[in-house]
Order: sequence, then C-alpha cells, then structure tokens
Amino acid sequence: MTAIRVVRVIPPEDLVEADPTSGMARALAFEEPLLWAGRVVTAPGAVSGWHHHDVNESSLYVVSGVLRLECDGLEGYVEAHPGDFVHVPARTVHRESNPGDEPSVAVIARAGGGIPTVNVEAPPGR
Repeated sequence: MTAIRVVRVIPPEDLVEADPTSGMARALAFEEPLLWAGRVVTAPGAVSGWHHHDVNESSLYVVSGVLRLECDGLEGYVEAHPGDFVHVPARTVHRESNPGDEPSVAVIARAGGGIPTVNVEAPPGR
C-alpha cells in the first residue's frame, strides 16, 4: 500500500536552522529524498565560507538584498538582485557575500539527494 502524501504549508516560524556555513544563516523548510528546500539570509557586509552542495543542483530565488557569488574557476563574481533566479551546478565550489546595506534573503531548492552542504577550504589564490 502506498502512503498518501499531502500538500504541506511550512510557515516561516517553523523553519529550522540547517547546514551551517560561516557568514550565512540557512533554514530548512523541508527535505525529501531528492529535494531540499529552505531559505538563506546573509547579513550586510558578510562573506560566507567556501562550500559546495555535493551532487545537488541548486536554485536560488532572491527575495531581497544583493546576493554575490564567487566560484572556483570563475574570474570575478556574479550578482543577483530581487526577482533574479540563480543556478549553481552540482559540486561547484563557491562562496556568497552581501555587498549591500540590507540583509540578502533567498529561497533555495536543491535537487539530487546528496549532502546538502560540504564546507571546504578556500581554493588556491582565493
């Protein structure tokens, strides 16, 4: 017999702290075998530690603030603003920062079922 699955609503107060990386605060809404969904907040001026998301493809939707990403193998950085979507391919070593004066808030969805976050040392030259 197959278990009946129901639609769920997860209010913001029910999110739980998850996947710590220095410089940012992630909160988990829910996790299924192949999907991780939550929110990340980066304070103004903060820079996260370097990390990747294993075999997971990551999608971020920027709700507010500026989300800056530096990636190993990419000169410079990319910036996303409210309304922008960001795709971070699996195993891409990166760090996030917020050059703005308000918190950066983004909604995250990761697909793939791997380890949600793997913190790593800074790439050479970074």
